[in-house]
Amino acid sequence: MKATKMFLLVFLGSLIFSYCGKPNPAEVINRCSGGYQIHKIMETPGYSQDLDIHNNFCYMTQGEGGLLILDITDPGNPETVTILNDGVRGYSVKIIVRDTVAYIAAGSYGVTVVNVSNPLEPQVTVSNLSMKPAKNIFIHGDYLFTSISEQGVKFADISYATQPDIRGGANTYGYAQSVSISSDGSLMFVACGEMGLSIFDISDFQNGFGTYPLLAWKDTEGYAEFIEINEEKSLAFLACGTAGLQIIDYSDMDDLKLVGSFMGGGYAKELVYRDNKVYMTAEERGLQVIDVTDISNPELSGSVDSEYALGIDIDGDFIYIADEEEGLIIVSIPE
Repeated sequence: MKATKMFLLVFLGSLIFSYCGKPNPAEVINRCSGGYQIHKIMETPGYSQDLDIHNNFCYMTQGEGGLLILDITDPGNPETVTILNDGVRGYSVKIIVRDTVAYIAAGSYGVTVVNVSNPLEPQVTVSNLSMKPAKNIFIHGDYLFTSISEQGVKFADISYATQPDIRGGANTYGYAQSVSISSDGSLMFVACGEMGLSIFDISDFQNGFGTYPLLAWKDTEGYAEFIEINEEKSLAFLACGTAGLQIIDYSDMDDLKLVGSFMGGGYAKELVYRDNKVYMTAEERGLQVIDVTDISNPELSGSVDSEYALGIDIDGDFIYIADEEEGLIIVSIPE
């Protein structure tokens, strides 16, 4: 009897494993809507938090599991290149890669800097950089902007990319979670948790040692976790936790206006804006694709169910999702 049960367990386990490796089983298709399809699910060794797609490589933060580097030349068959733990301290959350250097936000362990010029042998050049608690990071020009919760936003000069030089910063209302910078470097947008959106004038940057006045502030529903801007339309898109997507018109700094919102359930965590669509992770509600052609009436145009979707990036024909439970989920975009 025990042998029979063991056989059945092994048989079922092998079925599940092979099943998940295929791109289009019925259960996987039923997890998607709007023409989006799961192309690949890859289990990862740690708890996947975030990712950045760069030059056919996927760089993933893995919580206590450090940094995972995958070769995604073939998105249907990602291959593990390196798992880096040595020197990657704390709980690796957010990541951004520029050229051959990866910057990782690691909460109370600040920022980790990794030279990834050779993905097979990445080297930590800075660990526990004192910009903490590091929630998220953004790069503009030769500066790294780190949102550090109740302490606002701190800046570091990264003209010498592997050795950031910490400069000044800006205090914010609320708990700074995410930053975006205008293309000309004159405005800094900050998602400030329970305090919504803050916009600062950083035009007189003074190499990171200037004084940066608050230009505008707008409270939002929920908890502002992440921000991305569309400068052409003067719109800020915010992932606001249980309040979902919040859209703010900042064309008039004296009167910021909430012009649209979408609440699709779950907890809105991170987003990407492309071609009148917002691709937003919502933890237990997976990926939500929201059509914002009509800003005043955003509509759900597609979705992908997943266990706990956190980070997101888009490259060409695919959406890449860091799911804390399932690992890497690669979704094909309908034509």
